Amino acid sequence: MSAVADSTDAVEQVKVLFALFPGYNTLDVAGPLEVLSRSLQDPKDKASKAFNCQFVGTAAAMTSVQGLTIKADMDYEDANDELEDFDVIIVPGGEGVFDVLKNKSEPLNLLTKYVELHEKSPAKERTILAIDVGSLLLAQQGMLEGLAATTHPDYYVRLETLCQDAARRDMSMRTDVMEERYVVNNARFDLGENPDDNPYIIKKSREPPSPEGPNTQHARRKSIARKGSNAWRDSRRRESIARRATLPLGGMRVITTGGVTAGLDASLYLVGSLASHDSALEVARVMQYSWVKGVTVDAIDV
Repeated sequence: MSAVADSTDAVEQVKVLFALFPGYNTLDVAGPLEVLSRSLQDPKDKASKAFNCQFVGTAAAMTSVQGLTIKADMDYEDANDELEDFDVIIVPGGEGVFDVLKNKSEPLNLLTKYVELHEKSPAKERTILAIDVGSLLLAQQGMLEGLAATTHPDYYVRLETLCQDAARRDMSMRTDVMEERYVVNNARFDLGENPDDNPYIIKKSREPPSPEGPNTQHARRKSIARKGSNAWRDSRRRESIARRATLPLGGMRVITTGGVTAGLDASLYLVGSLASHDSALEVARVMQYSWVKGVTVDAIDV
């Protein structure tokens, strides 16, 4: 869903679920939480909170690798039952990611069910944001097949390996691993009459990915020209839903980020997409944070 609405419509909060596991990274959670909790649907109305954030954990209290403990609002069994209620799932990184991969534990099952839910019912706006090495969990589950993605620079090779293994296992398309601040797949745009002039879009030629060989040839615009997109207000139109249903993951917006602080940048992008670009700029101003833009891939005018 989007927090953007016409003046005559009631505006709902965007429901966000942080998927916690033992040994998550503190800033991967605290950073996005700070950004989202400060975001307003109307920057002039402090009561117009754009996001409602909750936490799911494998225990009642979840401790980060740095020692911060967060009280979980629900366990994974309840979260799986209530998945349809959530518009965004945020997956942090941290050393605990590697235990999750080894043990095939949550949030792997929750992520798979969320994607399956969206593929069956693409009418609702849904987003997965994986921060830092959290993207490795998406790769493990085959969620990045045919998409572009990034991760912490120290783990580019690990991400590529996981994506290649998943593509062979599922006999599916390869993943384009990009060295970017953040990468957005299936972004929403009002493309306008001349898409080449739209500052929200990568100027590129991207070949369909295949198991046989490289899958991208892209030329990025300068960083200052890449700004977070605004969600398409008519995303629930019948024709928009039908078009999204033909895209990878049912047109779900998938965002992966580089290391740690890149989660702040991607969270600001998310605010720009689901609230407003003005709101994102105001949050960055208040936080005295210089928003570093990432890239969008395969933007769709739906």
